[in-house]
Amino acid sequence: GLPDPVQRYFRTVLTEGQPVITEVRVEHTGTFNTSETGENWKPFSSTQRVITNRPGFDWEARIAMMPGIKVRVHDAYAAGMGILHASVLGLFSAMEMRGTGMIAEGELLRFFAECAWYPTALLPGQGVRWEAVDASSATATRRDGDITLTMRFTFDTNGLIESVRAEARGRAVGQEMVPTPWEGRWHNYQQRQGMLIPIDGEVAWLLPEGARPYWRGRIENISYEFAQ
Repeated sequence: GLPDPVQRYFRTVLTEGQPVITEVRVEHTGTFNTSETGENWKPFSSTQRVITNRPGFDWEARIAMMPGIKVRVHDAYAAGMGILHASVLGLFSAMEMRGTGMIAEGELLRFFAECAWYPTALLPGQGVRWEAVDASSATATRRDGDITLTMRFTFDTNGLIESVRAEARGRAVGQEMVPTPWEGRWHNYQQRQGMLIPIDGEVAWLLPEGARPYWRGRIENISYEFAQ
């Protein structure tokens, strides 16, 4: 009963008898655009732990703003609550947002988009409902507690996830959250523990004046734990 592009995706990235992923550990490197209006890309490194059911993640990053000065960013989703905290040298708080509502929805959207790294989390048996859009895309809906989210997944000619899009994700503007279209794009698929996952990616806000990428990263290491 799955849409054709979704069937092709699972047949392409998973092997027969693939066990369900329960936990993921990831190390990233890349660049982060620290400007809200222009281009000011700074290198970062990060570690991330993901739990797939109930969905949650914890991301710890260090962004090198200038020699000797790093901003530490903590991004997380757990038990229906979102967390976004940034501090300079780990001492002086630069941003602090946490709670339910738009913050939690934005963090759960991130988890959902990154399921390309842990593809069994997109299976119908994991609580995802798929609906066809056209020959190359479908929408996926997932619920966690009081939050219900829908994203559009677009697949390339090889059957792989090319992009994911949400029509309204909370974007931090000063100390406020503004609903903004958002997109993640994935490429450079490689085999990891029997699965095809994207090693490189980019995420962007889709503003009226055009796309504004703000995260470009790649996976340096990834490991999984599976259901027995």
